[in-house]
Amino acid sequence: MQVQAQKKGIFYNYWKHRYLVLLFFPAIIYYAVFHYAPLYGVQIAFKNFIFRIGIMRSPWIGFENFRMLFSMGSFRDVLRNTVIISTYKLIFGFPAPILFAILLNEVRSIKFKKTVQTISYLPHFVSWVILGGMFMQILSPSTGPFNQMLTGLGFKPIYFLGDKRWFRSVLVVTSIWKGIGWGSIVYLASIAGINPELYEVAEIDGAGRFRKAISITLPSITPVITIMFIFAVGGIIRDDFDQIFNLYNAGVYPVGDVLSTYTYRVGLVDMRYSFAAAVGLFTNVIGFALVLITNTVVKRLNEYGLW
Repeated sequence: MQVQAQKKGIFYNYWKHRYLVLLFFPAIIYYAVFHYAPLYGVQIAFKNFIFRIGIMRSPWIGFENFRMLFSMGSFRDVLRNTVIISTYKLIFGFPAPILFAILLNEVRSIKFKKTVQTISYLPHFVSWVILGGMFMQILSPSTGPFNQMLTGLGFKPIYFLGDKRWFRSVLVVTSIWKGIGWGSIVYLASIAGINPELYEVAEIDGAGRFRKAISITLPSITPVITIMFIFAVGGIIRDDFDQIFNLYNAGVYPVGDVLSTYTYRVGLVDMRYSFAAAVGLFTNVIGFALVLITNTVVKRLNEYGLW
């Protein structure tokens, strides 16, 4: 009887708030059509997919694509590049929005604060197609303003986008520049929920801005930082295809070719759909495993986590 009452109560609440529930329908339809329905096609990773006969009639080959995948030296190279670049972005890029949000929170001028926020958000809404062209011009060794300044100071121009020693650094810096403003939103929202009385008490005790940021602000947003960190670690095996595809070239393939660009060339250019599906499935499985492992480790260190 109690279980029936609970079920009745759940359905009653859904009906009571039916207009709010309707707002979820576009999101549900989106995920159903573009995220869950395509899972049907994952099976081609285990098949020799032949386009003219379709997915169902293509012959099963088991784990042959995966055996081929792990035996290829080119795959090991792109996997290593993906992990290295994503680790650099995690080390340098993950703390950037946190520090930016804390610094922005200390700004007393509301007008200046809003102006800085707006400017920092803008790059997020600009496509990497446009930004790629901009950075190619800015970092050009012949006409780029940065290299013109270096040559004016007596240094040799640097081929930022063509030199293997600099390309990964360019990826990390441009990624931070593009995402630091947008990434700080969640931290600023968390900071806004901190009880102001905590700062007042700390100020009475003689704490300065730095001490209040370290002792109050940072610990208060630790739950949000933990959750975002779990997602960031889970994304190590993934990469930003739009950024790398619009910035890299054949000269930096040894250090810049990553899983997504490799999958694009193998799957769409070479039309090896089954092999590309195997690469994508491997990436998603490893990413999911990293999320589970990171969440377990973090839960052992503190009480925060995804579940």
